[in-house]
Amino acid sequence: MAKLNRQRKEHWAHKIASFLTIMTLFSSVCIAQNEGQYTHFMFNRLSYNPAYAGSSGAISFTLLYNNQWLGLNLQSPLPNVKPGTTPVNYLFSFDMPISWLHGGVGLLFNSQSIGYHNNNTINLDYAFRIYWGPGNLAAAIEANLYSFGFNTQNLYGCSDLTGDPSNPSSSSGDPSVSGKDLSDFMVDISTGLYYQVPGEWYASLAVKNLLGSHSDKLNYQNARTLYLMGGYEYQFTYNPSFKLKPSVLIKAASLSVFQAEAAMIVDYENAFWGGMGYRIRDAFTFMAGVNWKWLRVGVAYDLTTSKLGTMKSGRSYGTFEIFANGSFRIDIPKRRPTVSGNTRLTR
Repeated sequence: MAKLNRQRKEHWAHKIASFLTIMTLFSSVCIAQNEGQYTHFMFNRLSYNPAYAGSSGAISFTLLYNNQWLGLNLQSPLPNVKPGTTPVNYLFSFDMPISWLHGGVGLLFNSQSIGYHNNNTINLDYAFRIYWGPGNLAAAIEANLYSFGFNTQNLYGCSDLTGDPSNPSSSSGDPSVSGKDLSDFMVDISTGLYYQVPGEWYASLAVKNLLGSHSDKLNYQNARTLYLMGGYEYQFTYNPSFKLKPSVLIKAASLSVFQAEAAMIVDYENAFWGGMGYRIRDAFTFMAGVNWKWLRVGVAYDLTTSKLGTMKSGRSYGTFEIFANGSFRIDIPKRRPTVSGNTRLTR
């Protein structure tokens, strides 16, 4: 009996050690910038999965602004030369259900500035939806249209230098610092699955940039990115005015760069909400917002915990985000049948 207990202890000790090893390796993976990073990811699901299109059963649109790493002091290579920008995202999305298509359609436009890059994205979505079990399941296809711009006028080559260091235009013939703006256009496709039990929980799986399209001009390739997302709603039985809404998002770019975040929102009477979350090795997040009739408005602040956000001069003091979401239904009344008299039955 003692030997059996010892074996059981060794078995569980081995499991715990394996789990801790896996978690250590996971937490050791470096964090890199993925496609747009949004604190309100739970209210912006179309960005992460085209299968979300039409799932609300209403006409819906979202406007979002995200300014990442505010106050970060980017060093300029030379006096009077702009050092580039920290990530700034502008987003607009629209989706609606269409009964005769047995699903929904969506449109998303995203404009991002980062460093010397200015990138624009248009996503066109179609989701096919069926009722399955207590909820509904959607499968989707998405067309991704990318426009990439690269401003090289402020770049300065420090290797193979042939000109005056105070004049970037006189530097060497490196094509990356040619002084001309570079741009290219790319096409890709994405897909996703989305299952929801309305008012209770949802689960989302999507793969972006399946083709991994490549630009020879910019020497750039889209990373295939996996998105896993889920959320749950819990209503307090002793006080139905309050709901807890936990959610989680996991990203994996090229199966080598991982990022995970979780958030908890408390909703009161579907009128006010607030919460906080944590993005692994990056930031604590804080959110608050109001719902008014068909409109939802929210703000968020990310307190950077990485070395970019230490309380030193020139470091970031956080990220700011604001969004607005409108959702409304158009009910078309059914035409009432007309009644006409039969002259043969009249006297």
